[in-house]
Amino acid sequence: MNNKKKFSLNKPKKNNTFVWIFFIFVVVFFLIYLFIPTLNNGKSVPISTLIVDLKSNKIKQLTIYQTYATATLKNGTLINSNLGSPTNPTSIFTSNGVNLSKYNNITIAQNPTLSASDIITLIFILVIVLTTWYTVRQFKSAGNGGGIFSMGESKAKLFIGSKQSIKFDGIAGLVEAKEEVFEIVDFLKNPKKYSDLGARIPKGVLLVGPPGTGKTLLAKAIAGESGVSFFSTSGSEFEEMLVGAGASRVRDLFSKARKSSPSIIFIDEIDAVARKRGYSIAGAHTEQTLNQILVEMDGFDTSTNVIVIAATNRPDVLDPALLRPGRFDRTIMLSLPDLEERKSILRLHSKNKPMGKDLDFDKIAKRTIGFSGADLENVLNEAAILTAKKELKTITEVEIEEAATKVVMGPAKKTSRTEDEKKIVSYHEAGHALVSKFLPESDPVHRISIVPRGMSGGATMYLPTQDNYLYTKTKFQTMITHMFGGRAAEKIIFDDITNGASDDIKKASEMARRMVTEFGMSDLIGPIEFGNDEEAGYYGNVEKNYSEETSSIIDKEVSKILNSSYKKALDILSKHKNILDAIASKLIEEEVLEGEDFNKIVDSMLNVG
Repeated sequence: MNNKKKFSLNKPKKNNTFVWIFFIFVVVFFLIYLFIPTLNNGKSVPISTLIVDLKSNKIKQLTIYQTYATATLKNGTLINSNLGSPTNPTSIFTSNGVNLSKYNNITIAQNPTLSASDIITLIFILVIVLTTWYTVRQFKSAGNGGGIFSMGESKAKLFIGSKQSIKFDGIAGLVEAKEEVFEIVDFLKNPKKYSDLGARIPKGVLLVGPPGTGKTLLAKAIAGESGVSFFSTSGSEFEEMLVGAGASRVRDLFSKARKSSPSIIFIDEIDAVARKRGYSIAGAHTEQTLNQILVEMDGFDTSTNVIVIAATNRPDVLDPALLRPGRFDRTIMLSLPDLEERKSILRLHSKNKPMGKDLDFDKIAKRTIGFSGADLENVLNEAAILTAKKELKTITEVEIEEAATKVVMGPAKKTSRTEDEKKIVSYHEAGHALVSKFLPESDPVHRISIVPRGMSGGATMYLPTQDNYLYTKTKFQTMITHMFGGRAAEKIIFDDITNGASDDIKKASEMARRMVTEFGMSDLIGPIEFGNDEEAGYYGNVEKNYSEETSSIIDKEVSKILNSSYKKALDILSKHKNILDAIASKLIEEEVLEGEDFNKIVDSMLNVG
């Protein structure tokens, strides 16, 4: 495709520092010249000549200063003479036989100097000049180098599509999403094929997905595949303290995109300027920016070949007018990668890294359920850094396991703990693991650790056998029960409880409440959804869409789920207290217990029993 209209929004800024320094120098010089009078610019003569002219009555006016004298002759000629640095300048005249008291046309004065008021005035003028210079520089910076009137210019970065190194084959996973956007690429390459049939390509494509799932990457790949200009910006860059600046930037961006047609406009985090109107605390300038986006997208015609791609992880807050046909016609969901996609992402990011020959990508992919593409890239990067610190040549499973744990929980802390604290944490984590061992639909234990990381004193990690998209009521109850395993272990062993279970209680409470209010899993209430009515509030104030009586019933049902799960955890650990002691002792000794070793301890003691 012959794309001749290529230009850059990011022109190098001209360095005008020298010009400003020269300007300030000229101003200062002018002020000094203005406030400090100099010689009368007449003819310079020896002092003897000036005295002769004075005695000959040729001088109309004579002024004697401390170091020089100036005179105006009767014929209009200006002369001046240097007196040197005498103690008394009049002594030069008296010593040459001149009685100054006989002349009425002689003035004796000091060398001209700046007075206090002159100095204050000079400083005031300099401050005004420097303030003006600084203000203009700030406006130029705010306007991306275009001067005071450029604050309405778009800050979008322009990438020429043919120079984009990212293509579809450089993106692992996102199979369905790439199929969805392929026709957009084909339209940008061959618009005539579609226009001849009267087809209209979507004006806008909305990419929706959690952070790190590849929304920006996919947009760049569309530009790279189609070879067109790619304008990249974010919703926050339209925001400005001045009302109207955001709308002006929108107009400027769309104008430049049309001039560079065919092109793609990519707006990341569009929810920053496209929230529902009338239900948020956004100012008038934000709504004005949204209105301008709506107008610009309506203004497109089939010949412009400009496509808007936007990304967000909050589609629920977007204004409905933005999502209607003719604006963002198509919504593409980007979910977290499944097992096969995680394998392909790991293989893609491992190409430039020395991986161990016996590395099992299938196991790593299972270990990283719930990780986004960005998380997986970060895991391999952290593993490479850890390998370099150990001065090893290849990345092994040990480094990847440590990196995955670090990405989720943070780096290990070297916090000194008392023996009592270490014992409590060991029993707490052993309780989690052992409870899950005897529950239905529970995921296998992958690793138990009492190494403190982040805000946690230890962790019990699980290794799901497959990706789960549907969760049964039994699965939820199982998860809540093994969350209470740590608190139950503390109660059984120490007959006391600590604050170590606070995060477990929080997560269990949230899950139980969602079971009742969202998933309809309460036998007493039934399949009814309860929540906040966003349309009932105004400017961010939301109201419950259920009564206080219903709220009381919900609280009782949530409490019932939590208490029954806690009791079940207590029953399991009380029944297998000897196994709990064995696992905790092993953790106190080694701090980390792999899933295989955990299962061996449990199975051997069950067989003995």
